Amino acid sequence: QVQFVESGGGLVQPGGSLRLSCAASRTIFRVVAMAWYRQAPGKQRELVTTITTGGSTNYADSVKGRFTISRDNAKNTLYLQMNSLKPEDTAVYYCNSAALDLRYPWGQGTQVTVSS
Repeated sequence: QVQFVESGGGLVQPGGSLRLSCAASRTIFRVVAMAWYRQAPGKQRELVTTITTGGSTNYADSVKGRFTISRDNAKNTLYLQMNSLKPEDTAVYYCNSAALDLRYPWGQGTQVTVSS
């Protein structure tokens, strides 16, 4: 089984930046497309961005041009660079497989709060 540990969240002002990290307990990024998800209070978890094993990326319209997903296969770590943050980006952010039929146990997530 794979475990994820997300980190890097915090409180940031609108327009600020954060870089999230997701450390995986096993080497899976070469064989599994990965994604970042987020869940805001009172809302369902939503897909933010994906990266395929080949490195192709895709983004939700709400974050396109502001967020960048990347990974370091040698470190078993997935990243999310978030720029120009908005209050509506406030959520708990999680990483997991991007495949609908493949879900590992969810980590604890990392809280991102965008507020002045």
